[in-house]
Amino acid sequence: MDTRIELVLSLIARNIHAKQEPRVMATHVKLSVSRFYDLFREQTGTVPARYIRELRLKMARDLLLNSHLSVKEIAGRVGIQDVSHFVRDFEKRYGLSPRRLRRQLCAIALLEPLTAPPVPENSPTNRKCGQLDSMATH
Repeated sequence: MDTRIELVLSLIARNIHAKQEPRVMATHVKLSVSRFYDLFREQTGTVPARYIRELRLKMARDLLLNSHLSVKEIAGRVGIQDVSHFVRDFEKRYGLSPRRLRRQLCAIALLEPLTAPPVPENSPTNRKCGQLDSMATH
């Protein structure tokens, strides 16, 4: 992969929560905006905005599955300020809303102790599923 695009991809991932301007990215790697778009598309198979959106959704999914953060907190951490927009995009991408995906995985996690080693009481999985249980009862 072109080292300039590798640098941009690294910067995007490290600053996923920040606004990403293609013009700034192009300047950072000393390319014109049009050449940057062409090279980015050639190297990644997509345009910067779509790449960033997909990366944000993937990072959000990982946070959703591996943390006890709320959907709103996760959206903010990956740079999406409008939670309803985030939920809509997430559902379109993964087929389930963030909460539904978390609930399904927690249900699976509750069955896993039958075949897997016990999960420590203070693990994020237990806290995450505990949150869902308390939310469901209110």
